Amino acid sequence: MTPLVLIPGMMCDERLFGPQIDAFSMDCDLIFASITEEASVTKLAQRVLSQSPERFAVAGLSMGGIVAMEMLRIAPERIVRIALLDTNPMAETEQVKATRVPQMMAVRDGKLATVMRDEMKPKYLAPGPRRKNVLDLCMEMALDLGPHAFLRQSRALMDRPDQSETLRGSTIPSLILCGRYDKLCPITRHEYMASLMPHADFEVIEDAGHLPTLENPDATNQALARWLEAA
Repeated sequence: MTPLVLIPGMMCDERLFGPQIDAFSMDCDLIFASITEEASVTKLAQRVLSQSPERFAVAGLSMGGIVAMEMLRIAPERIVRIALLDTNPMAETEQVKATRVPQMMAVRDGKLATVMRDEMKPKYLAPGPRRKNVLDLCMEMALDLGPHAFLRQSRALMDRPDQSETLRGSTIPSLILCGRYDKLCPITRHEYMASLMPHADFEVIEDAGHLPTLENPDATNQALARWLEAA
């Protein structure tokens, strides 16, 4: 099977894909990509490409999907198939940029835990029994990565390019997937992405918000398996 590069969301590490690593590691060469080292989506994409096989599949969630789309723009000949999970192909709006500034100032003042707890992850998850455990894991990942990663990733997201034309020009097998309760990257955004890609399957994961890999891993894994096996 084609090697699969997994790219996590903002302030997440490989634990975001724990259920997927368990499900696919026996049948697929998995490469986990860190995206904490640069303050530019283009530089992050170049770094991941430099650490990836010559040809590969890529699955990115949220910021990871943004980096994956930039990889597709830079090196489309290397990517065999792409899965974009709970993400956004558009450039950041001025309104969203403005909300990042106080978050970054708070993190510089040592309040990373407060920002993560009060302003970010709690708004993005579905209600249900998994919610607390997922929130706890998100906090662990964020605190392990630390404030410098938060600041670099925030700057990268603020300056990211629009990728609508990148998606429109792609002909590889694609999966557009999102959680039903995702308020950050809602279903309508993913419907738009799927409309741009002639070879995209569109999946909505029930009982999940912005992090379906953790919130509803069984349904997410089934969708990923279909995408990996698609002709």
